[in-house]
Amino acid sequence: MPTLRSSSSPSRVSSPLRRTAGGGQRGFSASSSSSVSVPYGDRDSDQASQGDSDSLSADEGSDFEEHLRRNVKKRAAKRPLKTTPVAKHPKKGSQMVCGHGQKDSEPPAIDLFDAVKAAKSDMQSLVDEWLDSYKQDQDAGFLELINFFIRSCGCKGIVTPEMFKKMSNSEIIRHLTEQFNEDSGDYPLTAPGPSWKKFQGSFCEFVKTLVCQCQYSLLYDGFPMDNLISLLTGLSDSQVRAFRHTSTLAAMKLMTSLVRVALQLSLHKDNNQRQYEAERNKGPGQRAPERLESLLEKRKELQEHQEEIEGMMNALFRGVFVHRYRDVLPEIRAICIEEIGSWMQSYSTSFLTDSYLKYIGWTLHDKHREVRLKCLKALKGLYSSQDLTARLELFTSRFKDRMVSMAMDREYDVAVEAVKLLTLILKNMEGVLTDADCVGIYPVVYASNRALASAAGEFLYWKLFYPECETRTVGGRERRRSPRAQRTFFHLLLSFFVESELHDHAAYLVDSLWDCAGSQLKDWESLTSLLLEKDQNLGDVQESTLIEILVSSVRQASEGHPPVGRITGRKGLTPKERKIQADDRVKLTEHLIPLLPQLLAKFSADAEKVAPLLQLLKYFDLNIYCTRRLEKHLELFLQQLQEVVVKHAEPAVLEAGAHALYLLCNPEFTFFSRVDFARSQLMDLLTDRFQQELEELLQSSFLDEDEVYSLAATLKRLSAFYNAHDLSRWELYEPCCRLLQKAVDTGEVPHQVILPALTLVYFSILWTLTHLSGSGASQTLSPQKQLLSLKGRMVAFCELCQSCLSDVDSEIQEQAFVLLSDLLLIFSPQMIVGGRDFLRPLVFFPEATLQSELASFLMDHVFIQPGELGSHSQEDHLQIEQLHQRRRLLAGFCKLLLYGVLDMDAASDVFKHYSKFYKDYGDIIKETLTRVRQIDRSHCSQILLLSLKQLYTELLQEQGPQGLNELPAFGEMRDLARRFALSFGPQQLQNRDLVVTLHKEGIKFSLSEPPPPGSSSQPPNLAFLELLSEFSPRLFHQDKQLLLSYLEKCLQRISQSPACPWGPVTTYCHSLSPVENTAETSPQGCPRYKKRRTEGPSRRQRGDVSSSQEESLQLNSIPPTPTLTSTAIKRRQPLRGLEEVEEEGRSEPELTQGQPLSGNQRSRFSSPQHFQTLLNPSGPGLGNRLTRASQGSSLKSTMKALLFATALSLSLMEEDEEELEIHELSEEWQETDKHTSPSEHGLDLLDSTELNLEDF
Repeated sequence: MPTLRSSSSPSRVSSPLRRTAGGGQRGFSASSSSSVSVPYGDRDSDQASQGDSDSLSADEGSDFEEHLRRNVKKRAAKRPLKTTPVAKHPKKGSQMVCGHGQKDSEPPAIDLFDAVKAAKSDMQSLVDEWLDSYKQDQDAGFLELINFFIRSCGCKGIVTPEMFKKMSNSEIIRHLTEQFNEDSGDYPLTAPGPSWKKFQGSFCEFVKTLVCQCQYSLLYDGFPMDNLISLLTGLSDSQVRAFRHTSTLAAMKLMTSLVRVALQLSLHKDNNQRQYEAERNKGPGQRAPERLESLLEKRKELQEHQEEIEGMMNALFRGVFVHRYRDVLPEIRAICIEEIGSWMQSYSTSFLTDSYLKYIGWTLHDKHREVRLKCLKALKGLYSSQDLTARLELFTSRFKDRMVSMAMDREYDVAVEAVKLLTLILKNMEGVLTDADCVGIYPVVYASNRALASAAGEFLYWKLFYPECETRTVGGRERRRSPRAQRTFFHLLLSFFVESELHDHAAYLVDSLWDCAGSQLKDWESLTSLLLEKDQNLGDVQESTLIEILVSSVRQASEGHPPVGRITGRKGLTPKERKIQADDRVKLTEHLIPLLPQLLAKFSADAEKVAPLLQLLKYFDLNIYCTRRLEKHLELFLQQLQEVVVKHAEPAVLEAGAHALYLLCNPEFTFFSRVDFARSQLMDLLTDRFQQELEELLQSSFLDEDEVYSLAATLKRLSAFYNAHDLSRWELYEPCCRLLQKAVDTGEVPHQVILPALTLVYFSILWTLTHLSGSGASQTLSPQKQLLSLKGRMVAFCELCQSCLSDVDSEIQEQAFVLLSDLLLIFSPQMIVGGRDFLRPLVFFPEATLQSELASFLMDHVFIQPGELGSHSQEDHLQIEQLHQRRRLLAGFCKLLLYGVLDMDAASDVFKHYSKFYKDYGDIIKETLTRVRQIDRSHCSQILLLSLKQLYTELLQEQGPQGLNELPAFGEMRDLARRFALSFGPQQLQNRDLVVTLHKEGIKFSLSEPPPPGSSSQPPNLAFLELLSEFSPRLFHQDKQLLLSYLEKCLQRISQSPACPWGPVTTYCHSLSPVENTAETSPQGCPRYKKRRTEGPSRRQRGDVSSSQEESLQLNSIPPTPTLTSTAIKRRQPLRGLEEVEEEGRSEPELTQGQPLSGNQRSRFSSPQHFQTLLNPSGPGLGNRLTRASQGSSLKSTMKALLFATALSLSLMEEDEEELEIHELSEEWQETDKHTSPSEHGLDLLDSTELNLEDF
């Protein structure tokens, strides 16, 4: 079979193609240099040219990237053409993408695009209509087809007959590029909306139908198809993304259709050759010369057609694919790879060669997910056929390592396709994947993504299990597997799980194999027979693993969802799957009910094996005990359960046994009486033993280890069953309280006994509360006596737990804290919510001493340094468990804060560790901070300030005031203050009064302690101003000036004059300087527009500037006006005036623009005596700039703002600042905001926000 002609040069595409007959009209010349550099925003200008190269032969070289690099030449830069500007906004009535507002030169028959977009008519009839119009008028029909592709690109321009006659291909594309709509980056292939959702499918279907309908007529007419290919080739080389994307899609779909036509021609040629050979082999009397001659003519015609088709395919491949398969746009690259994969599958004779496979191999390294995904899917189609795999050996050996590594791709869907591809290679190419290759794929069966794990499970099944457990098919049906094959399967599964040591839980391995080996895993008969065999050769680890596999398969069949932590995209089961699930549940219940007592009896001595066996009961259909008359097996199970409970004291076994008994204790079951009687017998046995052992403990002063172990084990059993069953009738509260009281009084009770005793009392209180809640709702008179009795028990238990908080054993302390925090939360004021007012007497508020002890416990057991955690040789899982326990303790304390059980100020003990312990508890503290702010914003800001005060005071007491701000701990405090400032969020107007109050209180604290008499040192708390400066970006301009005045007033009270500058004051003043904090004019993360340099102002402009300076000097006596943002100034002044204001502002001494202050300047700035010079509004500083900037605003709003600023300044400078409440400030600010321009505040809110969410 002939392949594509390698001798066909790109000149077929790059040279102008003309009509072969009549007209003298010019075809479209397409060359690689036809793209035009136009400075539009939706073009890839430089990037697109990087993706192009010289035309490469499809069969030069085999598949080496180095060979490609040596032959690629850098293309010459294109000179940008001078283009006339296009209107940025289309006229009304014109569409975003297609644009209908064209001139009268637009041809009337331009509805082809609309018909394809609507996709309401049949594509075949639409193409037939176009063919009829083309046959009537070839020029108009071809122009209609051209304009269809142009409009499909989203271009507003069209190709007119005059352009078609007089302009070359590059000139037409340049003209279309100039008319391209630049308002939006969307075009039909990417435009949103329902009308464009199906456009790509309709577009591709149109191209396919066009070639199909023309394959016997116009396809071999030199004019239409060649010129269409020339147009698409030229557009695919354009720098306009829409042209390149749409034309590449059209060209690749056209190529795919041509490949189908070439395949049909190849089949016709083979058929013709067979007919010719058959006719020629006939005898002389039977041979028909006319038949031979017609077959020869037919073969010649087919050969000519095939050569023409191959020429078109070569032109498309070399002119479009070779350049666009590495385009900068990933969508274009994905289109190319997807189509070349389809060519290889459909026409493997010509395309399944190394010269074409290398493109897919190279693109496996693409950085975009979609492109890699298309590569893998294309290869899957090739490797799925055993007939094609023989021709992929060289490609597989070259790119096998890359395909294996893609099983660990960061994108899950890519990794899934890679594993599926490797599974196909494993099936169809024996011996290609080595053991080393497979070892890298085995760990993927434990991946968190279920689709990936399932694909890896299928690979594992075909690699390890299928060769040994292969099932034969008889008559098209799968024969039932032999028991020996099933045993082999489970032995292989055991060996893989145990020997690989990749994971500790077999449930994830079972889930990975469920889709491909579910029938084997649901063979519970073979599983149980292996476990119950007497002469089995299984070790202890194998038995435990086999039991875990049994439980996991039962759970998977019964519940139908993957294990915890494995992600699946499915929302639910289909009706068919639910039916299979119900049938499997009945099947496993019927099989395991008789065998479960036997399994418990055999493994009753091993706690690790008994616990999962007891969990099997929750996956049963328990009604089968009644419907199948299996009560005798229930009796056996209850006997075995009692033996297990009496024999073991491990928490896992006791919890599983208690839960299994709870499932059977359903009053709706007919066997409830039997189960209840068995439960009573078990509890009587345990309580009698407990009473006897308790008396021995209370009477004797010493117990040996066996007696202590027996009492602790009995208490653990009772505690586990008290959690799931109501044991109130056995009255365990009083004896447990006696035991705990002796432990508190004497300290002679072992901690193994105290822990379960605390839990027993806790459950006793909760069960009593449950009875009262249920009975009180139905009675008109609440049982006050019972409520008071319960309240007394609860208070007594809280006192016991409070005493245990100071115990020497850390386990007792943590257990007491957990029970105490839960109990306080249950008996908090929220317990009366929901119509339970009768429980109001039970509401309990902890005393201050208890709150203090809870906070102290938190500091000692949660916020501890890594060096205080113990030995570094602890295993990782132990450290993780300890961290989880500490997080649980912190969460319990935070819940007490949020529900109002503890004083909200206690949150400062948590917030002050936010930055230091962010890695371990950052999420909990951040959520608590958010909830506290939702409860009370004002109180939350006070708590944040209190946290900083506490940390500062602690550091001051440890290190002293000298060099405090140079310590690393002080840097951590600044980081914490910055996080606190960011927690206020972008709602600057809502937080205005809160931030001002925070600054005011912070200034008071920093100057609360004066320096020692006769000393020139700064106040000890003055460094706190540096922490306070982190909150300055949250302030408005007006508030910064008022706070500067307030700071000056406070500094004047200090009589001593500093001998050296006070650095904290300087730092704080810099933070309040408008020059320092540009958050009001440029939000963080948003680029500020650079001011363009302009020539010197004209004489008139200079006069305006001088006049504005005179006006500002006349207003020197007026207090400074509220500052306006740069955005507001732009709305009220011309651009040049704004630039002059900025230039004048920059001429002043900039306080913190990267230049440090000199000693004299710093002393003059930070001294109380000279502090007023900074705040004087009459100088050429901030007041003048603000006065000039506010000239454009209305006089009324300006005067109101000035009066407000004056009043607020005076109020802040009162001698007794405590008389001014924060809500008065809020009311005054809100009243002022009502009279100012709403746009100013909106812009001020946005422009003065300097928020980085990544830092918080």
